[in-house]
Amino acid sequence: MKKGFVSNMERCIGCNACVIACKQYHGLEPEMKRRKVREMDENIVGQPVRAYLSASCQHCDEPACMKACPTGAYSKREDGVVLHNAEVCIGCRMCQWACPYEAPTFNPVTKKMDKCDFCRERIDAGEQPFCVAGCPMEALEMVDMDEINESDYVSEVKGFVDPSITGANLRVKLPAAVRQVRR
Repeated sequence: MKKGFVSNMERCIGCNACVIACKQYHGLEPEMKRRKVREMDENIVGQPVRAYLSASCQHCDEPACMKACPTGAYSKREDGVVLHNAEVCIGCRMCQWACPYEAPTFNPVTKKMDKCDFCRERIDAGEQPFCVAGCPMEALEMVDMDEINESDYVSEVKGFVDPSITGANLRVKLPAAVRQVRR
């Protein structure tokens, strides 16, 4: 099983509940975010539509953060989850600069890097990551990338970083085009 996220832009309302759930569970500093909700181009589907994309670490097939880290603070589990070891981290920010998705963030208190770990304790216990569990619109899913029906989703989204750079494990359901405003 290779873990990944699905972000359903048709359901996401940009409320940031996923961001807050993650911050609360992990006790993150106010300026830190492991997940970000981005407002996307209104013409993402060819006509005006309000759309948001919730994204965190992409748990890439070829993680740029891991390649750039001079101390080996990154590792990858068999299920594809990319982990960061703060005990080995020297806070140089090389991973932050290398990651095209802006996933690693600097902790101003510990002077070390931090990133999404897919709530590894929760998924190991068979539970959902807090971002997924905290979304009131059920716009996020944790999925097995080996079993996902790729025809239901896109991996490349206008206005977001090209996923082929690192083999990002995020799939997106684009919002449906607005067919009519009033009946």
